[in-house]
Amino acid sequence: MKLTVAQLRYVVAVARHGSVTGAARALNVSQPSISVAIDAVEADLGQRLFVRQRGSGVSPTSFGRTVVAKAMDVLAGMDELASLGTPGKPVAGGGLVLGCFEDLAPYFAPALIRAFSERHPAVEVVVREEGFETLGRRLSDGAVDVGLTYDLGLPLHFARILLHELRPHALLPAGHELAKRPSVSLADLAAYPLITTDQPQSWQHMLDLFRGRGLSPVAANRTSSFELQRSMVANGFGVAVSYTRPRGDRSYDGMPLVCKPLSDPLPMQRIILTHDTRQRASAAALAFIDRARAWFAAHEIFAS
Repeated sequence: MKLTVAQLRYVVAVARHGSVTGAARALNVSQPSISVAIDAVEADLGQRLFVRQRGSGVSPTSFGRTVVAKAMDVLAGMDELASLGTPGKPVAGGGLVLGCFEDLAPYFAPALIRAFSERHPAVEVVVREEGFETLGRRLSDGAVDVGLTYDLGLPLHFARILLHELRPHALLPAGHELAKRPSVSLADLAAYPLITTDQPQSWQHMLDLFRGRGLSPVAANRTSSFELQRSMVANGFGVAVSYTRPRGDRSYDGMPLVCKPLSDPLPMQRIILTHDTRQRASAAALAFIDRARAWFAAHEIFAS
């Protein structure tokens, strides 16, 4: 077997980017170089690593997923070895794929990447917006190094690094009869059409909040995004419950929203960083976790 470090990096890059083209662009090498390396690794190991589909990139085979995970362990070990001499120094290079739950990505990903890159400029960071289900799958497959998400629906073997906790609040159209109250209850909201997002973990969690108090709200609409949910509420189609709150209480189309605290004693929701503990976290991933913790500790989160 004649595997090289460069070949392992190419294999991991193809898995992360889902194509030879994307891997070549990220690593600043030619596509033929990536293809030759993949062919060589497959020849050495005697099995296919990726299924190639014309026009659709590539996806790892079952064997390929195992190889990618092992390759990531080897590369992470080499990063650790390189950092032994001077702990705390900037990470020398490599890449980091940050997967963000789509509701949180616009609010935190750019600032966290900027804070990380100021300290570790040699690391190339790629950010991907994901739903709950796809984020967990990509973390398990090694396509994502670290996930930023709410603590919902994650396997037990995923790490949970707490960054912040949020209280839920009600979203109401301006002029709604409940908007004049200092706070509202879930029982108040259950009398009106409820608008949720179509992320399974999200809408199920919201409905469980009501059902835990013997309430059965009428789910009027499931929207494809948090911003569409806000716009539907602002335009009078119903009410909603949310943890995320942007700085401005207006929807994309300029309609005003009213946010009210909930009077029910509801559990807090956790914003976390996560990774699959079955895989060794790279030096870049560990450094990102440290910077994210520091950033959240130093900043006010969402509007009050």
